[in-house]
Amino acid sequence: MKILVIEDEPKVASFIKQGLEEQSNDVTVAFDGFFGKKLATENHYDVIIMDLMIPYINGLELCKTLRAEGIKTPVLMLTALGTTDDKVTGLDAGADDYLVKPFEFKELLARLRALTKRYTDNVHEIKVLGIADLEMNLDEKSVRRSGKQIELTAKEFGLLEYFLKNKNRVVSRTEIAEKVWDIHFDTGTNVIDVYINFLRKKIDKEFTPKLIHTMVGMGYVMKVE
Repeated sequence: MKILVIEDEPKVASFIKQGLEEQSNDVTVAFDGFFGKKLATENHYDVIIMDLMIPYINGLELCKTLRAEGIKTPVLMLTALGTTDDKVTGLDAGADDYLVKPFEFKELLARLRALTKRYTDNVHEIKVLGIADLEMNLDEKSVRRSGKQIELTAKEFGLLEYFLKNKNRVVSRTEIAEKVWDIHFDTGTNVIDVYINFLRKKIDKEFTPKLIHTMVGMGYVMKVE
């Protein structure tokens, strides 16, 4: 698994990182909430382990922010605070599970296995995609932003679906052509750019924040700035 650990205590972070890497996981460590947010929004992780008390942005605020930006990665919250109210507060902020320090490493592993299994099972049931106030229902083939119904053509819908499934990741014109149009990209055509403009007019022009961003020389990315 690819795991992000956000923990400001070097000994605890090292203990978790070493133990997880011994189990063949790919582990990245951030020592504060600001850097943790940057990593979590710019990369894909299978699970995020975050401490409650971290500098700059605490665990509760960071968790709320990630959920508000549409990031559904399972979050395991670590804390020395173990009362029921503390746990409820953490779960209400968007955490999926709560582990009180000090803990045994085998319990951490068990929690991670349960979290990722639950998330994987749920992924197959997800019929709604979204980011910010934009929501796409795959069953109804409907799109809404700020509650307003947006009418899309079949190709615009397919393009938006691909963006939503790859949010926070830069996708090239070639990739879009192959995955959405099922064609090999012809550098002489601007059909991708034309459809991107169609989509922008419908989902971005009258709303904030803007969601579709051009990455010059690289492609496009759907994200909340």
